Amino acid sequence: MRSPSAREPAPTAAWAVAAVATLGMSVSYVDRQTLAAIAPSVTRALSIDNTRYGWLLGAFSMAYLIGAPTAGIVVDRLGARRGFAAAVVVWSLVAGAHALAFSFASLFLLRVLLGAAEAPSFPAAVQAIRRALPGARRPLAYGLLFTGSSLGAIVAAKLAVGLDAAYGFRGAFAGTALIGALWIPLWLVVTRRFDRDRPPASALAGGEDAELEGPPAPRPSWAAVVTSAPVLRAVVAVVGSAPLMMFVLNWTAKYLVDAWHVPQHDVSAYLVAPPLLFDLGAVGFGALASRRPDPGPDGPTRWRLLAAAMTLAASLALAPLTTSPAGAIALFAVAASGGGGLYVLVTNDMLSRVPIERTSAAGGMTAAAQSLAHVVAGPLVGWTIDRTHGHDAALVGLGVAVVPTTLAFIAWPGVRRPAVGGAPSAPVI
Repeated sequence: MRSPSAREPAPTAAWAVAAVATLGMSVSYVDRQTLAAIAPSVTRALSIDNTRYGWLLGAFSMAYLIGAPTAGIVVDRLGARRGFAAAVVVWSLVAGAHALAFSFASLFLLRVLLGAAEAPSFPAAVQAIRRALPGARRPLAYGLLFTGSSLGAIVAAKLAVGLDAAYGFRGAFAGTALIGALWIPLWLVVTRRFDRDRPPASALAGGEDAELEGPPAPRPSWAAVVTSAPVLRAVVAVVGSAPLMMFVLNWTAKYLVDAWHVPQHDVSAYLVAPPLLFDLGAVGFGALASRRPDPGPDGPTRWRLLAAAMTLAASLALAPLTTSPAGAIALFAVAASGGGGLYVLVTNDMLSRVPIERTSAAGGMTAAAQSLAHVVAGPLVGWTIDRTHGHDAALVGLGVAVVPTTLAFIAWPGVRRPAVGGAPSAPVI
């Protein structure tokens, strides 16, 4: 039953948690994308060829793939407030240490450490949002959270390049790493009202996480949660959609130059639309899902939203039919909006079905799934392009892959039941 002293947090305070969690994700992307932004300077100074640069990019994803599930378990134990702050301290130090790199081997080690250190970021962010906001408001908050990645990438591109021009690549690594020091006090301030004894917002509002009368159900193990149907089907959906987003957000510049012969200095004008539409898709689908016209996560409107997001994302398969680079980028942007919608809808559905004490563990699984998709799909896409001497087969394959994985998510058996483990216990932020 509800404690007499427990009060639902003010909406502004709860949304402040969501906003600062989003900024935390932006900080993580600034630090991880700095190398990509100043790659010419770094590779030239350290005599790193393209093959070894590819290994540097893969080092982060491989470490993140292994670290995210473990980080989710750790954050569930520590709570999002302490876990997120500790992670930012560690990864900021590692990011700053990139300024001391003197060879490929030292930089490779630092990329591995950075991937491991940043692994708690997404699990901690989704836990904080779930504990701060009631269920009806979470999809929109998750949509806001996913905009943090593109915001961080944009900041990294501008800030790191400017610092590199003024102080060299070592100054760029050191300067961007300082952003975390500005974020930590803000995070600790906005989360100070969410303590160990306060029930989650949904429990106070009588929502999906409301405590049940009588003794609580036994707390399920982490293994039981991460192998449950809600988590496994979310992993499948992410594995199907992440390669598409990887291509749209990371291969577009090369695609424009190679397929359409767009001059390198004109490429930047095309690169704004896909990440912008990804953000709009994430927030837009999150806002529609937050209206909750259907009772529970299985209402027909939820499935219509998933089908709509899937259709938009799969439209990437039509890119070979376009007749201009502007038309191709417009289709890339449409596909990105669908990808953003799928990320939000899948994340919200999964987290609404797992115990609140295991939120970060579940979030770590989908973060790992995204990294796995990037590690596998990156070389496969490159091989396909080289083998077919064009991008058409890769674009069709990436677009079509979204359909069966999303349909599998929708039709997955054993998910129209109460979340694993019954009622949650008191939160820890």
